[in-house]
Amino acid sequence: MASRRAARFATFAEVDNVGPEAIAQLRDDVVHLANAYIHDPLASIMGDLIDEQETVFRLLEGRQKPALSRDLYLLAGVVSGLISKASQDLGRFHEAMTHARTLYVCADNADHQGLRAWARGLQSLIAYWAGRPQEAVRLAQSGAEYAANVSGSVASWLPALEARAWALMNSTDDARRALTRAADHRAGHQPDDLDAIGGLLGFPQAKQNYYAAGTYVCLDGEHERAQSEALSALELFEQGRPEDRSFSDEAGARAELALARVNAGHVDGAQQALAPVLALEPERRIGGILTSASRVHQALRSRQHAGSPAARDLREEIEAFCRVPAAALPA
Repeated sequence: MASRRAARFATFAEVDNVGPEAIAQLRDDVVHLANAYIHDPLASIMGDLIDEQETVFRLLEGRQKPALSRDLYLLAGVVSGLISKASQDLGRFHEAMTHARTLYVCADNADHQGLRAWARGLQSLIAYWAGRPQEAVRLAQSGAEYAANVSGSVASWLPALEARAWALMNSTDDARRALTRAADHRAGHQPDDLDAIGGLLGFPQAKQNYYAAGTYVCLDGEHERAQSEALSALELFEQGRPEDRSFSDEAGARAELALARVNAGHVDGAQQALAPVLALEPERRIGGILTSASRVHQALRSRQHAGSPAARDLREEIEAFCRVPAAALPA
């Protein structure tokens, strides 16, 4: 009886529903989607994201060797993270957090410290754009604990996320300290497997400058530094490879530049900075871009600009831009 049981178990254990070649193909698909995310309209890749997640989940529900299971969990985590970001870009913050938690579970099952850190960073990003900066700080700090021994760019991303959230709460010293930690991690950066995937999983220097601009623009008396960081971000984006350029991050950097110029009293300069953003087609008008543009609109409503025709015109342009967001387009 024991021999027959052992034979049945051996038959079961040798039946795999996925092999190394299939894993390699899935990885290529995930890398493609992670990179397409930063420059393609969301509607053009959303169906592929959902199909990819379903494929990986279905394979994980079957049988495969432990090493292949870890690979599948890593890929499932990345795809869930992309869908989480898509949900956030469409203003569906509850759904975004649900997918981000699934990402964390997959990272845990893959036993991947970098992916655990990225999951917490994504949750922090969602909380930030949902208007919950205190939660964003807590999640970024939690992610930093996982990234303590990680050499990739996620280690710089987490304190940069924390800095923006602290700045939104007017906590100047905390924001500055977080920016310093982000710079320190950048100095010791060595690309890891998440950086090798690239796209949404990378945190290049240009994006770090954009986050610094978003931090300084919220701090009193730092509009010049905010402008400098935003201009540095835009220069690096323009000098980089076209396939690495993120339309949403460039739009964010332009919005921070415009906000800094409004705060400095230069409305014409703000309009010049924001013009390429306001020219984006509706399918690219995702949540973070709308929020950033709305912050410029709010600054233009201050008493300082109450009688300015240029401020009034720019407010009207921003309102027209925000009327048709990506989230309002047909599914």
